[in-house]
Amino acid sequence: MENESYEQKTQNQPSAAGQKRARNDATGNKVTVVLGAQWGDEGKGKVVDLLATEADIICRCQGGNNAGHTVVVDGKEYDFHLLPSGIINTKGISLIGNGVVIHLPGLFEEGDKNEKKGLKGWEKRLIVSDRAHLGRHISFR
Repeated sequence: MENESYEQKTQNQPSAAGQKRARNDATGNKVTVVLGAQWGDEGKGKVVDLLATEADIICRCQGGNNAGHTVVVDGKEYDFHLLPSGIINTKGISLIGNGVVIHLPGLFEEGDKNEKKGLKGWEKRLIVSDRAHLGRHISFR
């Protein structure tokens, strides 16, 4: 057993879902990235929402609440500025990463507003990085 390679040791290790999966399984560990190359309405939110139906984890890695994504699901229109638009997926975990500037009042207002439209349990599916930036409102007089 000492001379086993890493691949041999980990070949039948349980996956995150608790199922055994071969390391060379073509349907195994995949990462899909949606990256915008412009500063405009590129439809990233809609693409993320579509891809999130098959994702375990949906991440937002950078930015702030100055822009937004509108996603329509089952005739309901949800608006996202800080929450990853994939949070609609009740089977996935959404993550706000360390490159995001979080305006806390705005985050909770966004959650409440979308909850009234039918987004339930979002706070249980959200993880916020302890290294995300906390923004605050600054007023110049």
